[in-house]
Amino acid sequence: MQKRKLGKSDLEVSALGLGCMGMSFSYGPPKDKKEMTDLLHAAVDRGITFFDTAEVYGPFLNEELVGEALAPFKGKVVIATKFGFDFSGGDHRPGAAPVNSQPAHIKQAVEASLKRLKLDTIDLLYQHRVDPNVPIEDVAGAVKELIQAGKVKHFGMSEASVKTIRRAHAVQPLTALQSEYSLWWRKPEQEVIPALEELGIGFVPYSPLGKGFLTGKIGENAKFDSTDFRSKLPRFAPDALKANQAIVDLLARIAKQKGATPSQIALAWLLAQKPCIVPIPGTTKLSRLDENNGSVAVQLTADDLREIESASSTITVEGARYPEAIEKMTGL
Repeated sequence: MQKRKLGKSDLEVSALGLGCMGMSFSYGPPKDKKEMTDLLHAAVDRGITFFDTAEVYGPFLNEELVGEALAPFKGKVVIATKFGFDFSGGDHRPGAAPVNSQPAHIKQAVEASLKRLKLDTIDLLYQHRVDPNVPIEDVAGAVKELIQAGKVKHFGMSEASVKTIRRAHAVQPLTALQSEYSLWWRKPEQEVIPALEELGIGFVPYSPLGKGFLTGKIGENAKFDSTDFRSKLPRFAPDALKANQAIVDLLARIAKQKGATPSQIALAWLLAQKPCIVPIPGTTKLSRLDENNGSVAVQLTADDLREIESASSTITVEGARYPEAIEKMTGL
């Protein structure tokens, strides 16, 4: 597995990370603990050193899973987690917890995450969503204090605007920004990616396979269980699924030329965009883990990239990526 550095930092990770959310949250009921532990161990065996979790995934279940499974590899892997939601109200349903980035709450959340992850220090700590009620300077200041105390090594943000990133970075330099980015969500290219390059901040795309859509395994007649959060996303409504097959057809065409799969082309395209980009595809299956890892070996030429750019520019992606209430929680 190749390695990449996140921006100008000294944080070196595998060129592909592993998003762990789906093992416990959002894509149906939590998966079998032993099976997921075996999968996490297999990922380490295959050279993956970058694992992504968050307190909200479960909540708490995913951090516990990741912490226990990766405990034997302490110091050999990089674990990223996130703070920013408040579960004190007792409602643990997805989307029910309000945002809370008050400095005192951040410090409480980090202590709890450290216990669940069985760590002394969190390698990379993201603010999961910007809290409009707390100045970002206060958030960055709280993380700075945690770094000085040895509880955290690196600071990151998720789905933040360029203005907010700059303000936070001035207080405590950011190592990484995590936001959605793929061939069917390219908004970060407009302002965010140029700013990250300027500031020397790494970029960690989540949902690099479009929540599974870019694999080509989700047909226009796909149905999602109520426990699968895609059942509530406009982009996965029947009409949108039908219209958006065009982008999968493009990936399948390039994949055939390269002796690869649509997933591998989607990930290889991301890796080819910038050297500081480290996608974190998630999976619960060993076969998919191996397929995704194969994308690192796929070489897209300048001609390949031009062909993808030209063809994708004629495709209009249908459906909002999130319902309006959730989209409002992003800073984009």
